[in-house]
Amino acid sequence: MAIIAMVSAKGSPGVSTAALACTLSWSRPTLLAECDPAGGDILAGYLSGLEIPPRGLLPLAVADLRGRAREEFPHQLVDLDAGDPGRRLVLPGITDPVQANTLRPTWERLATFFADLEHQDRGIDVIADCGRLTTSAAPWPLLHRADLILLVLRPATLRTISPALPAIAHLRRELTEHGRGPGALAMLTIGESTYPNRELEQRLQLPILASLPDDPRSAQVLSDGGRLRRNPELLRAAASIEPVASRTIAERRTRLSATAVPTEASNA
Repeated sequence: MAIIAMVSAKGSPGVSTAALACTLSWSRPTLLAECDPAGGDILAGYLSGLEIPPRGLLPLAVADLRGRAREEFPHQLVDLDAGDPGRRLVLPGITDPVQANTLRPTWERLATFFADLEHQDRGIDVIADCGRLTTSAAPWPLLHRADLILLVLRPATLRTISPALPAIAHLRRELTEHGRGPGALAMLTIGESTYPNRELEQRLQLPILASLPDDPRSAQVLSDGGRLRRNPELLRAAASIEPVASRTIAERRTRLSATAVPTEASNA
């Protein structure tokens, strides 16, 4: 795998919890990058019980402007797994939405940097928590580069489902005009749905990649900190997403490679 971006539409929270659940449960080395322009939550939430010096996405972006992103990268991370260092990493996000403008000139290069992590000695997959699309400072270059974009949706009522329609349309336009096509886009649902999955897919014209249960107890720990129960339902379900995402990305890369060959041959 490589870059998996998670986003949400208005009125459908759960991106940060889903991204952290996947980071804690996947088997491959994984980096959770808090790329939400509204600000990161993990230092003030899940990791609030630890004294962690200032670090994260903003210092990395500044280092990138100086051509030192690779050297500075290890110093901006928080390691979540003391027993297996480097396996579950977090790059904390900005602490003030005003800082989002500072990131604008660097998103293109940061996206390339994240993509290259897959090819390092210990290949790292990036789960990018990109927050809500309603902001004017969304990290579009990162979304354009992502191998998989998951629209996180709580399909409990029509009120939570309706905002997904314009969000999906916006994503499709952006990915068609600037990315590698809308084929990277899918849904990750949370909790019970008002509609059967097939009907929801037809209404939104988007496939459901996977679903997570509504597990308030575990979600609260991932949001606010505390001790997780042993083998919680939320993390078990999140772990099951990894092989599906890996297969989906591999199949899409194969399709993209196949369509690129005739174009290259015709230009030869």
